[in-house]
Amino acid sequence: MLSLLHHPNLVNLIGYCAEGDQRLLVYEYMSQGSLEDHLHYLTSDQKPLDWNTRMNIAVGAAQGLEYLHCGASPPVIYRDLKSSNILLGEGFIPKLSDFGFAKFGPSGDKSYVSTRVMGTHGYCAPEYLASGKLTTKSDIFSFGVVLLELITGRKAFDESRGREERFLVDWVRPFRDEMNITSLADPLLRGHFSKPTLKKALEVALMCIEENANSRPSICDVVLALDYFNTHPYDSNETKRDNPEGLENNGSPNKTTRMLDVDSERERAVAEAKMWGESWRGKKGPVG
Repeated sequence: MLSLLHHPNLVNLIGYCAEGDQRLLVYEYMSQGSLEDHLHYLTSDQKPLDWNTRMNIAVGAAQGLEYLHCGASPPVIYRDLKSSNILLGEGFIPKLSDFGFAKFGPSGDKSYVSTRVMGTHGYCAPEYLASGKLTTKSDIFSFGVVLLELITGRKAFDESRGREERFLVDWVRPFRDEMNITSLADPLLRGHFSKPTLKKALEVALMCIEENANSRPSICDVVLALDYFNTHPYDSNETKRDNPEGLENNGSPNKTTRMLDVDSERERAVAEAKMWGESWRGKKGPVG
């Protein structure tokens, strides 16, 4: 399947070997390893990913998924989106890899593909686990989990934690009603992020992991929303000037105004994100 798919955010298949009983695939070399390595298995000579790099990775991964859902013909459902399958090249450019579980999307008047449940613990959408009915919204759920990994630095599933914290989605959901959402941020960021951008990224992630698949956004809208966040990068130098102690900077009114000064298309994406958010917030109030 990968030989038919070509996008800057998909790993390139360079060649293959089919000799005797040997079956080998040759992919391009991704010098920075996997996203999983950088979030969960840092070596002593590696630095944690900063906030801007994390958002760049989120945007790139979403764009790769957008190509699979909207650019490929027929559409492709990835089925195994997770941090270990997002490989990083020079400049931490992300590329989706390992299409062994991928399936072509439904054809005709069908809205889903029936298949044996495959995937990785902590990333699978609940409706897919329950019924084996696979849709593009199954991938959206998995993307939301990856986005939460980028935000929190936690694993999608961590057996070493207590029962209520083992699944990342279960641990995060109660925080949507909390005022202090900064406690969700990866401690390795050391407060170097803007609270408005953290809040918006969290809102997008929570919409992606909605239990009702129909309430999840499309990948096209996710890309638009994340691109809005990504075009307003965190400025560490500005924070150091305003807050020399290295504590979190919640931003000035002028900075907030600049963040909202965007073109109409991105404003539409954010407006839709807020509308989607109401589906899971209900009467509980907004995040943050």
